[in-house]
Amino acid sequence: MRIAFMGTPDFAVPSLEALVAAGHRVVAVYCQPPRPAGRGKALRASPVQARAEALGIEVRFPVSLRTPEAQADFAALDLDVAVVAAYGLILPQPILDAPRLGCLNVHGSLLPRWRGAAPVQRAILAGDPTTGVTIMQMERGLDTGPMLATIETPVDGKTAGELTDELARKGAALMVEVVADIAAHPAVAQPEEGVTYASKIDKAEARISFREAAGQIERHVRAFNPAPGAWFEHEGERIRIHACELIDSHGLAAPGEVIDDALTIECINGAIRPTIVQRAGKGAMTTAELLRGFAIPRGTVLASPDPA
Repeated sequence: MRIAFMGTPDFAVPSLEALVAAGHRVVAVYCQPPRPAGRGKALRASPVQARAEALGIEVRFPVSLRTPEAQADFAALDLDVAVVAAYGLILPQPILDAPRLGCLNVHGSLLPRWRGAAPVQRAILAGDPTTGVTIMQMERGLDTGPMLATIETPVDGKTAGELTDELARKGAALMVEVVADIAAHPAVAQPEEGVTYASKIDKAEARISFREAAGQIERHVRAFNPAPGAWFEHEGERIRIHACELIDSHGLAAPGEVIDDALTIECINGAIRPTIVQRAGKGAMTTAELLRGFAIPRGTVLASPDPA
């Protein structure tokens, strides 16, 4: 197949690699341009750009695909198919129509559940027992196109980072299978029932409210690991929680109260005990390491954000 690949973050890299390894001719890669990063704000290539350049593939960074010039450049590639994975730009109809077999998307959920920008995080937050990957024929709607193949996996206590990596690998293998024989994967319309939307993650969501159920807070921690990182505040400093465990409690303390010397924090219907934490400007550490240099004694009541 003569393919253009369109993607930007780590999630998309396995699909690019798998298509190349399968012998397809990836003639161009489209991704978001380098962004300022780090303390020096130097421009940093996206994971897809870096991998494409290492593979010797031309990389393009159009600001928009709505201009006649961008659409003409895309059409001139004379594609069999375009493969899209977390690209970051809306594809207008002339782009969708240009490849002979259209544009196929690797989406990190079992559609129609969790259409949109953050399906992995939203699945964890909602307590979904399973999620998966859908290979979809793209159309103008937001993740509304017909489905060519799906694969399911248990959420099973995974962080967003772990689950994203797993879905990226499974999605890459599934996309290679579909592209190898598109005719054997007839498109099926998405069900009209069960539609949910995975809105983009707002950094403000990462703050923990101890006025929620302990189980919900544990999911909150996993959903925002590795980014943007679930956090609480103590003495004016943000403390990130990278991992925590659920603890049975008697419910006698106020939500947010530290109930022992191991930073166990009372919530609703139970408590959480952080196990891996991080202070601002420092690396991740165990909770015991944190408490040796930053006391949060029993009886401390940690603040929660005001209800929306």
